[in-house]
Amino acid sequence: MLEKILCRSVVAAVVALTAAPGAQAANQACITIGGVAIPNFFAEGDNNPMIISAALTGSVNTAAGKIIAQRQTPTGLEMDMEHYFGRDDGGAFQTKDLAVLTAVPGKPGRFMIEIAYHIQENVTRGTLKGYKGQFNSYGLVDLRDPENLVGLVRYTGDICK
Repeated sequence: MLEKILCRSVVAAVVALTAAPGAQAANQACITIGGVAIPNFFAEGDNNPMIISAALTGSVNTAAGKIIAQRQTPTGLEMDMEHYFGRDDGGAFQTKDLAVLTAVPGKPGRFMIEIAYHIQENVTRGTLKGYKGQFNSYGLVDLRDPENLVGLVRYTGDICK
């Protein structure tokens, strides 16, 4: 009798553990974030973050951001960043990000860039309220001329509620 009860308990626990992720996924609402961004960079002077504004196509319409910190690496640069994204349906969210810039060989001042955007909790609004997760971008930036820093990136990923 005890063996039957233990066996049923183990089976119930296994079923509960394997069903829980599926039930959670079924309750999630996810949307794809994707498109192209053309960033422009604005230096605000020493000891001030560099400001970014971007024209976007795709699932997000506007973006602004700032470079909080920058470090040299053996292959280029790393940047700590923040971004603010908006859509024309009233949805908006803020991200904290890490950008990895890899120098393009033979092209001084030009970098391949990869950014991991992490949506911050409690700073989603409108139609995107409650969404969380991360998405990524990949592209190129030209940092040769401090008065004309430009880039082109493709962003993609899914965020869920």
